[in-house]
Amino acid sequence: MKVEAFAPAKINLTLHVTGCRADGYHLLDSLVVFADVGDTLEFTPGPELSMSVTGEHAEGVPADDRNLVWKAAAAAGWTGHINLNKVLPHGGGIGGGSSDAAATLRMVADQDLAIPDETALTLGADVPVCVAASATRMRGVGERLQPVILPPMPALLVNPGVEVPTGSVFSALQSRDNLPMPGDIPVFETPETCADWLQRQRNDLELPTKSLAPEVARVLDDLSGTKDALLSRMSGSGSTCFALYPTMKAAHFAAYEIGAAHPDWWCRATQLN
Repeated sequence: MKVEAFAPAKINLTLHVTGCRADGYHLLDSLVVFADVGDTLEFTPGPELSMSVTGEHAEGVPADDRNLVWKAAAAAGWTGHINLNKVLPHGGGIGGGSSDAAATLRMVADQDLAIPDETALTLGADVPVCVAASATRMRGVGERLQPVILPPMPALLVNPGVEVPTGSVFSALQSRDNLPMPGDIPVFETPETCADWLQRQRNDLELPTKSLAPEVARVLDDLSGTKDALLSRMSGSGSTCFALYPTMKAAHFAAYEIGAAHPDWWCRATQLN
């Protein structure tokens, strides 16, 4: 029987780089939420593992054992055909591949197949939080997860069509030992109060990414200039950026404005949770 799964975009509202281990892995303190836009996957059980990739961002996405979806299915011992409908731009800092792998692991778990606890982290630092797929504070190298309660936040996601290699961004990072977020995350009643608190937090990868991809700076400037924007910031290591708004109406209005000015940019109004 065919099974469908949804892989939502992962958005780093904050991303503080707090250290670097001897093995080269960076320590992070990040507030992560998920959008109602994402990739979809169809799983059809069978004797052998196979994969196809379709959708607006299918080009360049491998359909073999280089893909994290394939790796997740193989690690979990699942076989059959997987069709990945690629809606999210890859290499965009919104966890597309990690969320796809996490959706695969959730599907396997729903089939009552045992998965070793360490499987998600071995696939990538973002995979454990993407398995949770809800508002979470992520620390360490991605293994320390703490659920948080945040209000639904209307947002606009924009990607200028530029891939930024994560390794290059970390190589350009000047400081790897920065302050974490405050010990306790407050309870926010509205998107406005949450955005006000977020203004005092950071994405430490934003500056090095802008130095490598000036298009990111342009996106952030344009988002900041939209009506009623509460906050604009880059997600992850880029190049996708987001802005928060008080209402979905404002987010959709901004999407129309940005989309009209830059029809070649990927632009989606969404709600973050």
